[in-house]
Amino acid sequence: MHLALLTGVALAPIAARANPAPLPTIEQRYQLADRYLGDAMRKLIVDQNLDAHFINNGNGVLFRRGPTDARDILFLDFATREARTVVNEAVLAQLVSNATGKSGPPSGLYLDAPDYDPATGVLSFGALGKRWTLKDGALTEAAKDSPKGDDAVSPDGRFRIVAEDHNLIAVDLKTQRRVALTTDGTRDKPYGRGIAELGEILKQGTEDPVLPVSVRWSPDSKRILTWRLDTTDVQRLTMTQETPPGAFYPRSFSYVYPLAGAAKLPQANRLVIDVEDAVKHRKAKIVPLQVPSESLLYPADPDLSWSAGKVRSQWVERGYGQIVVYMSDPVTGASTVTAREAMKPLVTVTSSFLQPAPELGGELDVSERTGWAQLYLVRPDDPNGGIPLTKGNWEVTSVNYVDGAKRSILLTGVGREADRNPYYHALYRVTLDGSQPVLLTPEPLEHELRVSDDGRFVIDAMSSPTVPTRTVVRDTSDGHILYELGHADASALIATGFTMPEPFRGLAADGKTPLYGMIYRPAHFDPTRRYPIIDNVYTGPTMHVVPSAFGDALLNGPGSVAQLGAIVVVIDATGTSQRGQAFRLPAYQNLGEVGLDDHIAMIRQMAARYPYIDTTRVGVYGGSAGGYDAARFILRRPDFFKVAVSSSGNHDLRLDKAWWPEVTMGNPDPAVWDRNSNMSVAGNLKGKLLLIHGDIDDNVPITESFRLGNALIQAHRSFDMVVLPNTTHRVSQPFFYRKFRDYFVRNLLDEAPPADAAFEDPSKPAPSAKQ
Repeated sequence: MHLALLTGVALAPIAARANPAPLPTIEQRYQLADRYLGDAMRKLIVDQNLDAHFINNGNGVLFRRGPTDARDILFLDFATREARTVVNEAVLAQLVSNATGKSGPPSGLYLDAPDYDPATGVLSFGALGKRWTLKDGALTEAAKDSPKGDDAVSPDGRFRIVAEDHNLIAVDLKTQRRVALTTDGTRDKPYGRGIAELGEILKQGTEDPVLPVSVRWSPDSKRILTWRLDTTDVQRLTMTQETPPGAFYPRSFSYVYPLAGAAKLPQANRLVIDVEDAVKHRKAKIVPLQVPSESLLYPADPDLSWSAGKVRSQWVERGYGQIVVYMSDPVTGASTVTAREAMKPLVTVTSSFLQPAPELGGELDVSERTGWAQLYLVRPDDPNGGIPLTKGNWEVTSVNYVDGAKRSILLTGVGREADRNPYYHALYRVTLDGSQPVLLTPEPLEHELRVSDDGRFVIDAMSSPTVPTRTVVRDTSDGHILYELGHADASALIATGFTMPEPFRGLAADGKTPLYGMIYRPAHFDPTRRYPIIDNVYTGPTMHVVPSAFGDALLNGPGSVAQLGAIVVVIDATGTSQRGQAFRLPAYQNLGEVGLDDHIAMIRQMAARYPYIDTTRVGVYGGSAGGYDAARFILRRPDFFKVAVSSSGNHDLRLDKAWWPEVTMGNPDPAVWDRNSNMSVAGNLKGKLLLIHGDIDDNVPITESFRLGNALIQAHRSFDMVVLPNTTHRVSQPFFYRKFRDYFVRNLLDEAPPADAAFEDPSKPAPSAKQ
């Protein structure tokens, strides 16, 4: 197997000369920043992401191969071991555009739940909210099947559940007889209705938009499992859209958004109704499940499902003190705890989870009870216990397939193999006999995996930040490679003068804990010149951000930002995920301080190795929780960080959706929230800070940036702020990129930005910059 190592930068320290070659003009650098961003960047890398899916009941793979926007969609038939072209993505995109009147780049046409019948040559897929069929080059809208199962129609097609006036009604589809299943629903306490998200409120223009009915039909079509929302006395947020498209006047909406700092959160209470009996007797009986009322930490339905004739509910305690699985009798509502995950100081649900495994007679529990996320089988007779299926100082990150007959499990893990980066994922097979996991992906690379529904095969896109992606199909019996689907080619990118990113390993501020980072340099990098350094930050303990895969390393934003004439770095400090509980716990109730000194230590180590890094000119930027980070970096370490751009930041964690802060903070007292708020350190600002926020942010309310802005004003500190009209949490747009770049160029590089001009979409190819 040939794995090309791509390099494009001199790594040995070189002293800066007195008169280095002149930089490209600022206009040329902005053009390069555009060229190495979004779709323009993707066009320079062939076969990076093949978008491969198992289809035809796991007997083949549908994938794309070729240059971006001109790729062929192919079907690999396992029976014949041959790949055939189904259609070119540009042709398919044009057909969809002709049918819908909506256009976009062919590479952006997402095929939802695709399937292909090799016998008839028919391709079916979902796109733009509809289901489509392609046959003999003709595209037609597929016939709509009756929604079944989890939707409003029963699996056997006899009944439909509709919502009216906050109540549920059953309709006998044969006789059209209607029977009220509930009668006391109100706006604050509806049945079968979730929390309306801001995006849907804006789309429908009302605080009470039409929502899907939230029910789960039993497999025998007799009963529904549903729930009742209770928002009584829950504090609502208010959002004003100042310039709604097509309207002259602003519009305001009040809406429910579960906030970490709220005294009361929306509540969910689960229940069962026998619909068949209700229709027969024209009277319904509600069976409340004996599961505690659950505080909703996000605008989503509570966990509830059918399992072997009973109801399975996963209940989460506010502050993540515990997660409990209940099994309930749908006739009586009696409930029993069958599994519990409880940890001190809390259960980190981005590292731990419970997953039903009826094939094995219990629940699979990925638990940090040893300090590392390991897999256990928890049986109903011992809900607080568990049989260990894996062990060691590494982490299980997902359970991919359970084979009840063979008593074996396919799972993904990180950090087990000593010959590779601890963040690289690998696929393993484990059995219930206590034997060691079997490694199925032996290459010391990152493995992005998709297992077939029957567990026989896995699509493996393997790569590293310096090794182009090779996409293969493996046999999961022993991991051997059956087919190669494609190999990424970045030669066109390298030919432009792009400088490949460099993985970097250093030590935390404690001088002993290994940390990992990535260094991005400008195209046509000159090691004899002095460069400012910019830290692209996201320290949230729910994840890690240093890229492990080839595509992630190249297609994320830092490579574009570096073209301004700076070194850009990404660092995973202590307090982040997938390195064990002890590595992450410094973030507990300490988001304001965690990782700060680690970032500074790593930047200083980078500068010690590479003298062209100028640590007197250090910038920082980030979005969302990274926006919180960018602001706290410049506010808490004002003598080191000089310029910051903070977008969509959750500057006071109490005003964010509850799940994200509480997964690290728990449910603390106000003093802890205050200590971790950026407002509490607003008076420390010495450098230049730009706050950017969308006015209709549907994830982190814009009040977060307004409150930080007010705190800075009260502290007599100067700052800058941009509010993007009609913009949600996704702030990326031409004006954002222009203000972002201008801010660093003017305040960190001490140069004048290009003259104002029409803002072009950076995701489109820009003219080649002349050097």
